Amino acid sequence: MPQHKSSEKRLRQSAKANEYNRIVRSQINTASKKLAAAKGDEIAPALSNVYSVLDRAVKVGVIHKNKAANRKSRLTVGLKTASVKA
Repeated sequence: MPQHKSSEKRLRQSAKANEYNRIVRSQINTASKKLAAAKGDEIAPALSNVYSVLDRAVKVGVIHKNKAANRKSRLTVGLKTASVKA
């Protein structure tokens, strides 16, 4: 247990931030899985949703902007190669 008031407050703040970060990361994973499962006309809105979720995660500081850019790039390349194969 923390011995100082400031340590107690820091513990509360960390727990709250940890919970919020877990929620945002879960949203990223859920959106990515929905994109992977999308077919036909569902792909464009699903990709837009993933981009939006990633941008929001960057905005609130859960992930770094370069990580979001890399993920967006990989998703786009993956979809283009999948469409060429199909």
